[in-house]
Amino acid sequence: MSRHHLTNIFGHAITGLFISTVLVLSSTFAQAGPCSADIAQFEAAVRQSANYPYAGLTAPQTVGAQLGQQPTAASMKRAEQQLKSEFLANLASAKRLDARGDRVGCTRALTAAKRMYIL
Repeated sequence: MSRHHLTNIFGHAITGLFISTVLVLSSTFAQAGPCSADIAQFEAAVRQSANYPYAGLTAPQTVGAQLGQQPTAASMKRAEQQLKSEFLANLASAKRLDARGDRVGCTRALTAAKRMYIL
């Protein structure tokens, strides 16, 4: 199964919850720092991509997928939850580091979050 196909299948199911979580995180870290504008721009792009069928979280294929093994519903759900958790952790880390004035750390965490999301 291709990355875009999996994103399309599961993207619509979690988009609303995901965007709500991003909005909650946005309000939690309102203080401006060296990365605040970049974070706000990325969050706006994520919100705007909600109706785009190919937008959403992405990850590399597993070895099993490369060998032609079909995922189970349970394994897909676990992978989805882990990916979402990692993404939100990266975004929260970027905001914490931004609030501390750590431009390098913030940029690193935000870049990690951006690599996980197809816009």
